Amino acid sequence: MISALLWGAGLGVGLWALVVYLFPPRPPLRALVDRLHATPAPPPILAADSDGWALRVGKPFVKPLAALGLPTRKLRNDLAVTGKSIEHHLAEKATLALTGLLLPILMELLLVVADVSLGWEVPAVASLVFALGGFLLPDLSVRQEAERRRSTFRHALAAYLNLIRVLLAGGAGVDGALSDAVGIGKGWAFQQLRRALVTAKLTRTTPWSTLGQLGTELDVHQLSELAASVSLAGTEGARVRASLAAKAAALRTRELTDAEGEAQAATERMSLPVVMLFGGFLVFIGFPALAQVLGGL
Repeated sequence: MISALLWGAGLGVGLWALVVYLFPPRPPLRALVDRLHATPAPPPILAADSDGWALRVGKPFVKPLAALGLPTRKLRNDLAVTGKSIEHHLAEKATLALTGLLLPILMELLLVVADVSLGWEVPAVASLVFALGGFLLPDLSVRQEAERRRSTFRHALAAYLNLIRVLLAGGAGVDGALSDAVGIGKGWAFQQLRRALVTAKLTRTTPWSTLGQLGTELDVHQLSELAASVSLAGTEGARVRASLAAKAAALRTRELTDAEGEAQAATERMSLPVVMLFGGFLVFIGFPALAQVLGGL
């Protein structure tokens, strides 16, 4: 009875996915009208990678997953930070889920060939668990990578602001200080800053507007606030330098607070193995004596 229900549920889900893939739902009329009257968004500064074996394997499942509203808005921002396209992410989720679904079944077939069978319950449950894990694993990986990159960008931003302050104090102009300071640094964070400044030159916009757009795309509100405050300060070197000094001090305070929090968390994580080791040592010493006392009763 249970096997029939599982087979029926699997068949129903497969047929539903096939129907959604062949006949995707139409967007509502309100969304189409808003799309026609919406102002064109500026081109994104962050580049997205749209290549890989997972995209080629899981490409047929991208449209059905997108029709379900995946990924969420928060995850879309994380994908933009990591440089992974939405199609690549959905294809990777489908590929890993399909791999997790088929792997226990293949292992069961190999065991059957070797004249060893675990029954249908074990591979069925393992397939569901592995498929769910493979479906959720890319989301967790993207969130961790995005948070790591944001932390790296905040550290680089503090160094970038200090470099700009030094150049402004030496008599350089605002635009020249921005370009010269970003040319000194290396790494992913400075590459994104450099891309934003190049975009500002090509689109003939102020560099602070593109830096603010970069802060919005990265979800780093420190950069967005910096761009807004410096835009209000204008082009006067003294006022810009004062705004940069205040923001750099705030970033340094934030970095120190985060470092202290991470150190305390690491200390708490290290205390747990020590407590467990001490408890095991007490059990190792006290159990023979306790067993001897209980045996003598």
